[in-house]
Amino acid sequence: MKNTVFKGMATAMVTPMTPHGVDYDTLARFIEFQIEGGVSGLVAVGTTGESATLSPEERKAVIRFTVKQVNGRIPVIAGTGTNNTVHVLDFTKSACDDGADAVLVVTPYYNKATQNGLIAHYSAVADVSEKPVIMYNVPSRTGCNLLPDTVATLSQHPRIVGLKDAAGNMDQTVETIAKCGDRLDIYSGEDSLTLPMMAMGGAGCISVLSNVVPAMASDMCNQFFAGNVAGAAQLQCKMLPLIRALFSEVNPIPAKAAVAAMGFGEEFVRMPLSLLEDHNRENLLKQMRLLGVQV
Repeated sequence: MKNTVFKGMATAMVTPMTPHGVDYDTLARFIEFQIEGGVSGLVAVGTTGESATLSPEERKAVIRFTVKQVNGRIPVIAGTGTNNTVHVLDFTKSACDDGADAVLVVTPYYNKATQNGLIAHYSAVADVSEKPVIMYNVPSRTGCNLLPDTVATLSQHPRIVGLKDAAGNMDQTVETIAKCGDRLDIYSGEDSLTLPMMAMGGAGCISVLSNVVPAMASDMCNQFFAGNVAGAAQLQCKMLPLIRALFSEVNPIPAKAAVAAMGFGEEFVRMPLSLLEDHNRENLLKQMRLLGVQV
């Protein structure tokens, strides 16, 4: 059994921004809000953090700032993936040097690597990383699917310890778990499938939802791991309308609108993303209010 980076709910954080750059004052407040909400980990500069439009210097700075602000209270997982392996190696080494507890590496998008290419890519990253590596499979965004046999091969590497599974295919998830056994922690990358994945032995979720309701989302995981499966299932169902609203447009457009409505900075996303459309905003705010979120 490899070392587990975290168990429960980790937030794939938004990166608060203005037209002039990253809003570090708001980021500090948002990190404290997440920790007070009881999350088990924080992901800095993942997809939800708009990694694709941050400059290399900004990516490194946000990770460094997050590590310093968290100050060891919960694990910080640095998003270091791109579609260029050389760049991933650089981001990974930098994140390790800056004190991240693990790295999250998305499959190389656009290039559409073969399975052998994915094995070579992740092996190269794990070879240079000083910290545990969590792979991230999200074929709907990358055009590249990390298949169960490939995951099983990579799980043999001593530094590859987890998989964020956002394939949206429970059959593939079950096959992956069957082939990897206890060599790999599986985290849901789909907020609507967190409970089913935990029921199959998953270790929790790397979540968009917990940007908005960290305490409730964490409670779902905590209840499940405490043996209250029925209570966890009720929470999963209760939060489903908000989950749907948070994915009414491409992530992180709705998440940015939600946290801005909660008082965490401006509603600003970098192009080519655009602001949330009015009809989706209306429903998002409605679902937030129904769960008790003050907006």
